[in-house]
Amino acid sequence: MLNRLTTPTCLRGGCWTATAVTACALLACAAPQPPKEETYGAMVGVVNHTDRYVYSASVNGASGGHMSEFGAGGGSICCVSVPVKWRPGLKAHVEWDMPVGSQHTYQEKTVEIEPYGPDDSGHSLYIHLFPNGDVRVVVARYPGYSKGHPIAPPVKLLDWKRKEGA
Repeated sequence: MLNRLTTPTCLRGGCWTATAVTACALLACAAPQPPKEETYGAMVGVVNHTDRYVYSASVNGASGGHMSEFGAGGGSICCVSVPVKWRPGLKAHVEWDMPVGSQHTYQEKTVEIEPYGPDDSGHSLYIHLFPNGDVRVVVARYPGYSKGHPIAPPVKLLDWKRKEGA
């Protein structure tokens, strides 16, 4: 026979009550988790609108490779995670190196990814580098040299010549 004075509280039901109250309190305080954003792995391409060689470029840590002066290609390096649906405030951190002679010149910038629709979702992400230091990032189904690409391809000036040592 158990003596009420010497029997532990847990055996009398006290632990279960305390546990249930604690669990309810924790559940009430827990914030609902937002649904996870659906993403896909996009190939990365570089479109160079400048007269300087791009030694390397990356977006959110995913390499986009290199690109010649006034060069544009298709997405050729895998992969960067891109949301299936565009949303306002969607940003990309871009880093690139455009050497001057043998001296590397590293730059970086965080920019908004331009709006894209369902026709472009699931396709490549392109880093566009401009002479004034502007950077634009787009998701597109057409390569950077295509007339279907959302930004016109680079135009090499008629009198342009590659600089020695550049």
